[in-house]
Amino acid sequence: MARPQRHDADPQRAGVAPSVAPFRRFEQPAAPRPPGVTYAALDLGTNNCRLLIARPAQHGFRVVDAFSRIVRLGEGLAASSRLADAAMDRAVEALKICRSKMANRGVTRARLVTTEACRAAINGLDFIRRVAAEAELSLEVIDQRTEAALAVSGCAALADPAAESVIVFDIGGGSTEIVWLGGRNEARDPAARIREWASLPIGVVTVAERYGGIEVSRELFERMVEDCAQALAPFAEKAAGARDARSFHLLGTSGTVTTVAGIHLDLPRYDRREVDGLWMHQRDILAVIDRLIEMDYAARAANACIGRERADLVLAGCAIFEAIRRAFPSERVRIADRGLREGILLRMMHEDRAWWRRK
Repeated sequence: MARPQRHDADPQRAGVAPSVAPFRRFEQPAAPRPPGVTYAALDLGTNNCRLLIARPAQHGFRVVDAFSRIVRLGEGLAASSRLADAAMDRAVEALKICRSKMANRGVTRARLVTTEACRAAINGLDFIRRVAAEAELSLEVIDQRTEAALAVSGCAALADPAAESVIVFDIGGGSTEIVWLGGRNEARDPAARIREWASLPIGVVTVAERYGGIEVSRELFERMVEDCAQALAPFAEKAAGARDARSFHLLGTSGTVTTVAGIHLDLPRYDRREVDGLWMHQRDILAVIDRLIEMDYAARAANACIGRERADLVLAGCAIFEAIRRAFPSERVRIADRGLREGILLRMMHEDRAWWRRK
């Protein structure tokens, strides 16, 4: 079997991450910030709490610390419309760790965002206030359009430069952001190349809670895909022209697609360096999905690229992935282990003219 295609020479392998082209404007910088600024981006989603701390570098930025924990903030949200006490407890404890990391690394500028769970919960504002009081952090609830634009900004550098259109998707815990992105010749800033976008009310947690994630037969999986396809249909109709463009392909950023990639590579443990930038063909994706359906829950939990905390969610994510693939058939999909946090970091550095100071 041919060796899977990975990204071209990647500065991450030399310790710089991620290798995302900075957004630059060619005018003189106004009152640049002092050198040595350390940035932090935090994304508290429906399922995960993720932090990235970085400093500007020649190839984008250099990561100096990171944190990720599954907190399942949106657990039970679809049924109750409320964030559960236990879920909030888990999130607050993770956020306290993030605050400690930011303090230890001397973070001087940060953007801390939360997404679908806090947007949807009737007690979302109460949780924000609790975080301010107990973790001493100020969370920003971003809207769906901002979330989609930041995710695209964080991973667009992995799009094929020859592609005249790309469908970019981010499968989250409570929602899925999907974007029709135009070619690089249209604008330097990826956010300016967004032709259509949607935030779909389907995520790995919501789909798994609706259908169950422990025992998933092939028939149940197909029902999950059909349900996701219905949610996707309005966007698929508006973005139908994307499929006809030169060098069209899909670009996925989420735990679902990176897990599929890790399983495809038979990694003994998940390794971002092997996954980020990987090209996968449709036959490989289908083979992994078939393999996951054949596994029982215990086998999924034992897989090093899945783990017990996500064993009941991975097939829900695959159902969303498969619905997108069927709506936008493409022989190839590029896998991104980068997205919202990287987009936040790049935006802050761009606003500060961080790369100008390095000249």
